Order: sequence, then C-alpha cells, then structure tokens
Amino acid sequence: MKKLSIALFLCLLSIISFAQDKNEQIKIDSIEKTFHYEHGKISLKNGIGTINIPKGFKYLDATQAERVLVDLWGNPKSENISLGLILPENIGVLSQNSYVFNIQYDEIGYVDDKDAEDINYDDLLKQIKKETIEENKLRQKEGFETINIVGWASKPFYDKDRKILHWAKEIKFGNSPINTLNYNIRILGRKGVLVLNAIATENELPLVQRDISKVLDIVKFNDGFKYGDFDASIDEVAAWTIGGLVAGKILTKVGIFAIIAKFGKLIFIGILGLFGAFKNKLKNLFSKRKEDEELELVKIENESREESKEIH
Repeated sequence: MKKLSIALFLCLLSIISFAQDKNEQIKIDSIEKTFHYEHGKISLKNGIGTINIPKGFKYLDATQAERVLVDLWGNPKSENISLGLILPENIGVLSQNSYVFNIQYDEIGYVDDKDAEDINYDDLLKQIKKETIEENKLRQKEGFETINIVGWASKPFYDKDRKILHWAKEIKFGNSPINTLNYNIRILGRKGVLVLNAIATENELPLVQRDISKVLDIVKFNDGFKYGDFDASIDEVAAWTIGGLVAGKILTKVGIFAIIAKFGKLIFIGILGLFGAFKNKLKNLFSKRKEDEELELVKIENESREESKEIH
C-alpha cells in the first residue's frame, strides 16, 4: 500500500511538472509574439552604413534588442548596448539551443592594422586571463558573476583585404555548468568598427561556425565611412590596434553578456521551487514511512513480550 502511495505521488508530480512546463511555454510564446522582426536591408543610425539581412535570418531593432538583453537576459543597461539583433529565422530570442548576433558601432577612430601579422595570440590569451582576474573584483562589487576565460573557441583571424577580424572565446560565468561562447566580428571602418558578437553557449559553437560566413559580408559602410576613405590630415587614429581589439576590456566592451537564462528567470525559479517541494515531500513521505516501521517493530516486540509472559 505504501509503495502504491509513492507511485501515485510520483505520478502526480509528473503531471504537475508537465502542467508547469506547459504554462511556462505559454509564457514564452506570449513574450515572443510581442516582438516585430524585419528582413532585407536595414539602415543603421547616424548614416554609417547598412546591413543586408541574409536569407534564413531576421532582425530585431535596437529598442527591442535592449529589452531582450537587459529585461529578459539580465544584462546591465549601458549606453549604445545594441543597434539590433540578428538571429536565425526559425528561432526566437527565448529559444533553447540557439544564438543571436548583437550589433554595435564603436566610434573609436581609424584602427591601424599594421600589427596584424605580428601578434602572438597565445601570449595575448594569457594577458586577457590575467586582466580578467582583476576585472572580476569590480564585477563582484557591482553584484555580477565572475568571468573565467577558458580559452579560444576559435583563434583570431584577420582578413586584411576585407578588413574583417573575427575570433571566439569560451567563457565560464560564475559556477555555471555550461560555458558561454563569445564569438566576435569586427568590421573596420574610417571612424570606428562595426561590431557583431554572437551570444551563445559552447554547445552552439557548431551552429555559429556553420553560419559565420553568412554574416561576415552583411555590413556595408556608406561612402565617407569606409576604411579606404581615411584621411590622415583630418581623421583620428584609434588607440586600439588589431591586437587591442581582440584583447578588449571585458568590463567596458559589451561583447560579454552574463546570460542568466535565455528562457527567463521565472522558469528556473519555478523548476527550483518544484524541485524543492518535491524533495521536502519525499523527505516527509519517507520519514513517515520510517516512523510507521519503527512503530510496527515496537508493536511486534510488545506482543512477543506478552506471549512470553503467558507461557510462563
């Protein structure tokens, strides 16, 4: 009978869990329906250029992108956090096993690429890891998780002809069991660089690598903003070099995102709450079972004593 009670309880728990999952999926679907995606050619603000959204992808404008990054994913709000998000057509911003490219423009000046062939990226990685340890002190003070640079997920590569730099870091946030992929693309222009950062977990690296060639050429600087339009007599040269762009500063660049959950905090809270209740219920159930068994033993022992008295 007790075994049957446990079986019925586990069955009930399964039904409750299924119902909760269904309710959470309804929440996700309702949030997804609030977004308006665009396709085709997208003009960037300040007239710097355009983005041609490739086939199989869709675009979310800057206002909606900020809502995703800050409100849904729990990132700190910052200036110029996004010019928009690009993501595969068949997924949403809250989908699991997915990724997005965040677009930004960093007006740091003209980046001289003369150092590109002389960089030792293994030494640069050691420097990045060392600086990250110091930057973590500030992150913790501001209430954010620490960052650990695991290594290169894709070693830096600079296409000198197209003026495109791309690389990927594998990053661990706090004690998260799943590492985050930070895939970076920088397109060099006359007055700065256009930034595309892939936000994903390490599990999505094959997806990003598969699609990276589709997004490398989607940015077109307008005349007057192209790398070749640089005029040394009037234009500002950036303090950054190619190596500097790769090293970056994790706290000042919006390339790193502490993704709390792609599908919302409430789901995790709900799951944890259910799991906690489940553990307590099991604990109470087995405690009651143990108590009943102990009472049964005492009863048997007392009966044995009574029988013994009768015999004597």
